[in-house]
Amino acid sequence: MEPLQQGDAPGALDHDARQLQRMGYKQELSRRMGGFSNFAISFSIICILAGGITAFPQALSAAGGASVGIGWPLGALFAGVVAAAMAQIASSYPTAGGLYHWSSILGNKGWGWATAWFNLLGLIFVVASVNFGVYDPFFKTLVAPLFGINPDSLTFWHQTAFIAVITFSQAWLNHSGIKITTLLTDISGYLIFAIAVILTLALLGFSKTPFDFGRLVDFTNYTGFDGGAWPKEGMVSAFLSGLLLTVYTITGFDASAHTSEETHDAARNVPKGMLRSVGWSALFGYIMVCAFLLVMPDIKEGVKAGGGFFNALLGTLPTWLRVPLGIGIFLSNYLCGLACLTSCSRMMYAFARDGGLPASRALRRVNDTHRTPGTAIWVSAVLAIAVTLYGDAFAVLSTGSAVFLYVSYVMPVAAGLSAEGRTWVHKGPFNLGVWSKPVALLAVLGGAVLVYVGIQPPNEKVLYISFALVVAMAVCWYGLGVRSRFTGPPEVKEELPADVEAAGS
Repeated sequence: MEPLQQGDAPGALDHDARQLQRMGYKQELSRRMGGFSNFAISFSIICILAGGITAFPQALSAAGGASVGIGWPLGALFAGVVAAAMAQIASSYPTAGGLYHWSSILGNKGWGWATAWFNLLGLIFVVASVNFGVYDPFFKTLVAPLFGINPDSLTFWHQTAFIAVITFSQAWLNHSGIKITTLLTDISGYLIFAIAVILTLALLGFSKTPFDFGRLVDFTNYTGFDGGAWPKEGMVSAFLSGLLLTVYTITGFDASAHTSEETHDAARNVPKGMLRSVGWSALFGYIMVCAFLLVMPDIKEGVKAGGGFFNALLGTLPTWLRVPLGIGIFLSNYLCGLACLTSCSRMMYAFARDGGLPASRALRRVNDTHRTPGTAIWVSAVLAIAVTLYGDAFAVLSTGSAVFLYVSYVMPVAAGLSAEGRTWVHKGPFNLGVWSKPVALLAVLGGAVLVYVGIQPPNEKVLYISFALVVAMAVCWYGLGVRSRFTGPPEVKEELPADVEAAGS
């Protein structure tokens, strides 16, 4: 039995193992994560130093400053609503399968199977988009010049080799045990806080631009503008498109759920991890992106600069500060990718454990030495590298990850909205009470709006991928007979048999 971490209640491990057995599974993964570690892995994936920087130009070139000053709080509110609805379900069913199990239990196995595919594709896209961002702009723009490398000399093959090395190194760390991954994501949590605060204060302190807080509420339609990310649209569509900054950034908090079987007192710590990661990311992220906007010398030039805006802002800082900040941001994004791969591999392992994937027997295998899902880790890494080979990778990967993940988020929430009070009567320690159904309904409606925004030009490729995914799932489910062979997760028992309960005591 693994030792309890500081802050864990006595007997928490026994309770976790019995609760997992009640849901039809035995404890295979190593439970080494406490409450902070569960929070840190979601906070690391959200990583405001990743999406908050790489997606900022998309927001600025949508509805201008209002996409940041007004759009970020609205997007964060939506993310918080979805996280609260998910946290309540996670408290009832804390398993590594997370969303897939919730949809199956509260809906049916077909709904759960579809949720799993959306979630898995979204997680693969997240790993890919984050590691693509580790290369460009962070390595290519910030780190490479420190070693005398001319960014213009780097080719597609340099990019591919770099992403492959980064991703495989993250897979190796994951494969080597949850202990080292937990340590690194714990460090990442502190690092993100520190770098975000220092970066914000430095930009504000060294800025020579008079602060105009009116920028935060200024609606200017930059769609179709030279250097912008969007074709010409009306103001409403522009503002909605700008919301993708927040939604893409505050994505990945399902990692707390995917590591449920590696977390002590999961029914309490997992909901806390999800909600705290969203709350702190929303607060610190908002202060940071507002600082970007306030110190920018000229908004129109910032729109034209696109992804180069951040390098221009860092250029206003002295070298002694710019260099360590650049390295710190690079490391934060690397650790973000590590946390993303952890979440993706646990989802793949859990889905394979129930026979939902090809080669399920191999993908559900747990390494005897490190007690990690080794095959699932390496397959996740290979797939993440493969999808970055597409030429215009980041735009499609970032938008696609947000759309696919939030679709998979609202699917179990929708199932819970229907099942509450009927088949879902016993809830966990985290309970929304009378707010449960209103929160779930808002999450589902917000998810529908996000899907609409996410498939608009120039992101119509996400629509094509979504359509292909739905068609492929329908063909497999009905045409290839998956519905008759796939049994879904085990039935949840309200109480364990007396002999099993006694054995776990």
